[in-house]
Amino acid sequence: MPQELQQRYGSDRRLGQERRTSSRYPFTAICDAMDPASGLEIVGRTSDLGRGGCYIDTISPFPAGTSLLVRINRERQILQIGAKVVFDQPGMGMGLAFTDAERDQQAILDQWIADLSGEPIAKPGLASPGSGASQRGSARGTDNQALPVMNELILLLIKKGVLAEAEGKSLLQKLLK
Repeated sequence: MPQELQQRYGSDRRLGQERRTSSRYPFTAICDAMDPASGLEIVGRTSDLGRGGCYIDTISPFPAGTSLLVRINRERQILQIGAKVVFDQPGMGMGLAFTDAERDQQAILDQWIADLSGEPIAKPGLASPGSGASQRGSARGTDNQALPVMNELILLLIKKGVLAEAEGKSLLQKLLK
């Protein structure tokens, strides 16, 4: 890796390699993030959300490695969750990985993800969304396996500027119906 990229991204960051463990969905909401160690707080806007984290658009992101308390406000509902800055882009924003959440806060996140993905929330004792006994039924069969792949493809096309955000959202809504 060229030296200037090592300085910007750190030697442990692999350019071009996806490290997320869960899908991300377009998601816009006002949020604030606070560094409990320093008491500093920033206000921003989310641009995507997944079970594992989110991206916050902000001019002054916290540096990578900073532990934060994050509050995301969506339709009069507030998610409060611990997070760690995975990467920062000065003047643009920061990628966060969620680190911990109280049970009630995890339930809020799970509901938001269910709303975004179109998948029902898995409840104890019930079949998981990917099983043949899910609420969507087994008639779609392999379509349930293709859904996350199509979702990721649309998000990637939006991110790379091939699709406008409005076009991508429209396709995602059609895909999830």
